[in-house]
Amino acid sequence: MKPAVTGRPVVEVTGGKVRGRTVDGVSAFLGVPFAASPVGPARFRAPAPVVGWTGVREASALGPTCLQGAYPPGIEPILGTHLVAGTECLNVNVWTPDPGGGGLPVMVWIHGGAFVHGSNAVPAYDGAAFARDGVVLVAINYRLGAPGFAVLDGAPDNRGLLDQLFALAWVRENARSFGGDPDNVTVFGESAGAMSVASLLSSPAATGLFARAIMQSGSGGVAATVEDARSLGRELGKALGVPATAEDFAAVSPPALLAAQEAVRAEFARDPDPARWGASVLAAGAGMSFFPVVDGDVLPAAPVEAIAAGSARGIPLLAGCTAEEFRLFTVPTGLAEAITADALPFALARFGIGASAITPYAANRPEATAGDLLAAMVTDAVFRGPTRQLVESQSAVDTAAFLYEFGWRRAGLGAIHGLEVPFVFDTLAAATSLTGPNPPQRIADEMHSAWIGFATDGDPGWPCYAEDKLVMTFDEPSSGLVGNPRAEENATRHPGRQD
Repeated sequence: MKPAVTGRPVVEVTGGKVRGRTVDGVSAFLGVPFAASPVGPARFRAPAPVVGWTGVREASALGPTCLQGAYPPGIEPILGTHLVAGTECLNVNVWTPDPGGGGLPVMVWIHGGAFVHGSNAVPAYDGAAFARDGVVLVAINYRLGAPGFAVLDGAPDNRGLLDQLFALAWVRENARSFGGDPDNVTVFGESAGAMSVASLLSSPAATGLFARAIMQSGSGGVAATVEDARSLGRELGKALGVPATAEDFAAVSPPALLAAQEAVRAEFARDPDPARWGASVLAAGAGMSFFPVVDGDVLPAAPVEAIAAGSARGIPLLAGCTAEEFRLFTVPTGLAEAITADALPFALARFGIGASAITPYAANRPEATAGDLLAAMVTDAVFRGPTRQLVESQSAVDTAAFLYEFGWRRAGLGAIHGLEVPFVFDTLAAATSLTGPNPPQRIADEMHSAWIGFATDGDPGWPCYAEDKLVMTFDEPSSGLVGNPRAEENATRHPGRQD
């Protein structure tokens, strides 16, 4: 039985009035533009103010998604590709329990997808449960791939981050229209979204736009030099047969641009030559191609360095990862079965991990296959170690920081990358391709409540990491605090890394 629609509220935002839809006490305003459409010459420019409209604009359907292709074949059935046609891709979805109220905490979600996939239209990102529990939830879009992050002559760098900053400024300007408190904003994201949060924590341009931050399965080391990243732009230009300039790229049709981008990404994966692609792109990206660059403006330094120097002092941080992140990229793709003991050192080298680190991991996992060891070691080097490092950096500048780990394992896949997201959003029914059947609602209740507690007053329900290196683990049969888990393997920030 469909829930009863109980209202069509109208609010005024930057640009004009929008009409949402209220269902079971939650009002949703979907596809609301926060910036002008990035089409034509604007595709490679900084975001511009939204073009206003007259009358009342309908906001009851999901808005367009940014230019992107499908996930790889093994991963696509798990994560799904959710595309909505249209040009107004710089839009937000907002859920609120009371658009006529005030003082509610606001949470702003930045989606993941390796900076080339994803959108706010993913069903698992529905914010109704947050609104049900007293939070204004805002999910944003930002330009991906080449439009968002390719370094081109005549274009500002980090356009995807500029979109995120523009969206956060929109939230600050319009939070009260949805009952939210603009001074109590928590930005949170997963994967590339968490890496974006790290960039925002290190960016002077983000000062005053949010009060707290949550990072799920990300790191602060994902930033290349401008000159190295320019190599990808040049390769794109070769694929398109045009110079690597904003003007020439803007004249290319979106389908042609996407086709060239996917071809260059495939070549990047096939032949990871530092001389061709840039050493910092390969070292920082951990297999990704398009991502933020240290431009001296939006990003004055790599986030890990800026945060350690105190760029995010005073902004409480909640961060963590899943226990078996990298199994998403090895099990469904067949890599876990294909990798051999002889090939393992070469596979690890792609992530800067030395072969000497294999010994302690193998000793702690006597039944592990080479594929199991690859997943465990890359999980630590790319996700767990860097996450712990950021929490330690925030703690070192006298700022509250909390660490968690998601340990529940989906049968056949494990505690893979992204698995915690529908638990955080309390949207398990909308994410069965990711969770499988019968995921534990108890963990969703715990995580959802912890995230709300942190966004409300900075307390997720457990002590700061600095107190005895405590980590909150969400798992079955029970969740609980663990002191410094896997201390031997965590002895260095990046186990076995060839620094």
